[in-house]
Amino acid sequence: MKCIVTGGAGFIGSHLVDRLLTDGHAVRVIDNFSTGRPDNLAHHKGCASLELVQADICDMGGIRPLFDGVDRVFHLAALADIVPSIVNPVAYFNSNVNGTMCVMECARQAGVKKVVYSASSSCYGIPDKYPTPETAEARPQYPYALTKYLGEQTVLHWSKVYKLPAVALRLFNVYGPRSRTSGTYGAVIGVFLAQKLNGKPFTVVGDGRQTRDFIFVTDVAAAFAEAAESDISGEAMNVGSGGTYSVNRLVELLGGEKIYIPKRPGEPDCTFADTAKISRLLGWKPKVSFEQGVKAVLDNIDYWRSAPLWTPEKIGEATKDWFRYLK
Repeated sequence: MKCIVTGGAGFIGSHLVDRLLTDGHAVRVIDNFSTGRPDNLAHHKGCASLELVQADICDMGGIRPLFDGVDRVFHLAALADIVPSIVNPVAYFNSNVNGTMCVMECARQAGVKKVVYSASSSCYGIPDKYPTPETAEARPQYPYALTKYLGEQTVLHWSKVYKLPAVALRLFNVYGPRSRTSGTYGAVIGVFLAQKLNGKPFTVVGDGRQTRDFIFVTDVAAAFAEAAESDISGEAMNVGSGGTYSVNRLVELLGGEKIYIPKRPGEPDCTFADTAKISRLLGWKPKVSFEQGVKAVLDNIDYWRSAPLWTPEKIGEATKDWFRYLK
């Protein structure tokens, strides 16, 4: 198959490219490199089946020709992280909502056979039920969550109205090698790895007993690949590990001292995916245990040497708008 991966130079996108190339597909990556890194695909240098195009998904006229002759589109390009979305919601709406509409319209006009969208479990906000099923009410707590949910609704609406086969995968807490090292305060594992490399204590939010459904990135790539292979359309499906793990347990596995910083408003005490639907519809199940995944991250820890070092003071400054608006 001929495939497009938007955001294919990013964390999850680059692992998906690995999977698609291994499966024998031709892959065209569209990335504007705002957070993606060409280095994430450097190991495929010289691969005739991979094409890397620097472009912005919001430029519909510019990207439209790239979709001609393409069978499958994997839409992962987006602005991520909570704090910047609170500070600059306009950019998030432009990228995550308008950009998604551009991708779907290009796919529709080109007659693409399948679209798989990278949705977010943040749409659930603070849910009433754990494990959380896809039928749970959407309660986005901040602009990032809202824009990813609106992007999902756009994908499913195009699928319904224009009969464009598409599915949305609601990803839980994805981790693994190549996770982002940008200057934005974000995912806990990347923050912790930079702190470990610098011999600093881990900054644990609250008491550390909150749990997260950490899902390893290669399992997520497999879910995308299997969703594209299936004839399932018009569905949103959770992608989680089948478990939920405390931040204190993560610290134990990484090894090091810890200090505590204030709990943040709008964050759930638990994220935990009900994965019965994706298991039933696709036969997908995660293969990498939490312990195996953390070991794999530690084996690749040098990747985070260029990541910013977050101290309690810097975190406090970076998250002040979080407390200001969401308290």
